[in-house]
Amino acid sequence: MVPANVPVTVDVVEVGPRDGLQNEARTLDVETRVTLIDRLARGGARRIEAVSFVRPDRVPQMAHAEQVLDALPPLPGVDLIGLVLNRRGAERAARTRCAELNMVVPVTDTFAVRNQGAPTAALLEQAAGVVDAARASGQRVSVTLAVAFGCPFEGAVAPEQVAPVVDAVVALGVDELAFADTVGVGVPPQVDALASLMPADVAPPRLRFHFHNTRNTGYANAWAATRLDLSRHGDRVALDASVGGFGGCPFAPAATGNIATEDLLHLLRRAGVAVTGADPNDLGALADAASWLSQRLGSPVQALLGRAGDFPPRERR
Repeated sequence: MVPANVPVTVDVVEVGPRDGLQNEARTLDVETRVTLIDRLARGGARRIEAVSFVRPDRVPQMAHAEQVLDALPPLPGVDLIGLVLNRRGAERAARTRCAELNMVVPVTDTFAVRNQGAPTAALLEQAAGVVDAARASGQRVSVTLAVAFGCPFEGAVAPEQVAPVVDAVVALGVDELAFADTVGVGVPPQVDALASLMPADVAPPRLRFHFHNTRNTGYANAWAATRLDLSRHGDRVALDASVGGFGGCPFAPAATGNIATEDLLHLLRRAGVAVTGADPNDLGALADAASWLSQRLGSPVQALLGRAGDFPPRERR
C-alpha cells in the first residue's frame, strides 16, 4: 500500500474512441469518430486511444484508422494512441500522427489464439517487432497484457502464469506496461498481486491498468491501483477509462463496458488525487459527450454521473 505522505498522480487514458466503440453493434462513420475525438480533447482529454490498426473484416467498427487520424484537426497537447495486434499493424501506425503504439498480448494461449490467431509466445515475438517499429519512427510504445485477471476460456489466471509474460515484456524496453481485466472479473487484491510482478532489479516501465465494470468491481480496482506503492514508477499510475462507460469484450456477452471516464474523474477529484491526462473539473462536457455518443450508437450510457449530476454542483464553462 502507498504511504500516506506519498502523493500519487493518476494519468487517465481515454479509450472511448477505440475500446468504447469496437464491440458496439452500430458502426460509426469517419466523420462521427473524428467529432468524438475532438469533443473529448476539448473536454480535457490529453491521452486518447483514438484508433486501432486491425483488419476491417474482423473489427469493422475500427476500419479507416488512417482516414480518422488524417481528418482530425490540430490537437495541441493531445497525444493520440493507436492500438495494434501485430507488427503489420505497427508498421501502419508508424506512418501516422500517433504519438504512441499500444500492443496487446493476452497472457493465456486460448484467448490469444481466439483474439489474435497466435499463442502468447508468438505474440511476444510480434511485440518485439512492434517496439522496433515504434522506436524507428520516434513513437512511444506500451504493451497491454489482456486477461491478466481472468480468462473467459481458461478461467482463473494466477500471478505465476502472468509473471513470465511480464518479464518478457519488460525485457523489450517498453515505456509502459498495462494489466487488463478484459472481461471484468478482477478484484482489488489482484491489483496488488499483479503490480508486485514488476521486477525489482531493473528500471521498470510505467504502470497502467485497464478495468471493466462487468461485475461492479471496476472502480474498486481503480481505487486499489491508486493505493499501490508507486515509488519505483515515479509515484504515477495510468488508468484507462471510456467516456460514458461504453465498450466491452466480444468474449464477454451481455457485459457492461469500461469504467467511465466521468465517474472515475469524480472519484479521483473528490478523493484529492492528482490527475493528468484529463480535466476532472469539466465533467459536464464529458457527460454531454457521452449523451451525444449514446444517441449515435443507439446504446445507453453506462456512466452514472450524467444522470445524477456532479457534486458539489459546478458552474459550466
